[in-house]
Amino acid sequence: MFGNHLNPAGTYAKLSRESDVRTADPHRLIILLFEGAESAISVACLHAERGNVAERGAHLSKAIDIINNGLKASLDVQQGGDLARRLVALYDYMVSRLLWANMKNDVPTMREVHALLAEIHDAWKQIGPGGQERGEASGS
Repeated sequence: MFGNHLNPAGTYAKLSRESDVRTADPHRLIILLFEGAESAISVACLHAERGNVAERGAHLSKAIDIINNGLKASLDVQQGGDLARRLVALYDYMVSRLLWANMKNDVPTMREVHALLAEIHDAWKQIGPGGQERGEASGS
């Protein structure tokens, strides 16, 4: 009755993400970009380990796009000063490492970039609305 192409859980998740993006404040949008890039790299690692070259490349391309056209593009170097310039350089480094990882099927390099993103992501969550309260409640 139902074809294999139907995936109700996947459809729900996509609609939920789209709704979250439409209603998110700027801080939340950056959080969603981090989550998207980290997720894409995680999936790329799985495909790399399984030898799925096309899928690995597609997910790394998605992560690169999010880093370049989302995270990096959101920076205001004029107002952000030295911190923004350093983040631009770090995002450029991440993109170059992901390109390398894709060419060489280098999972440890993919994980290196994932860890860098996760560290910045965590810091970004801490500076957001309610971030200090969450940090204090967890003993940070």
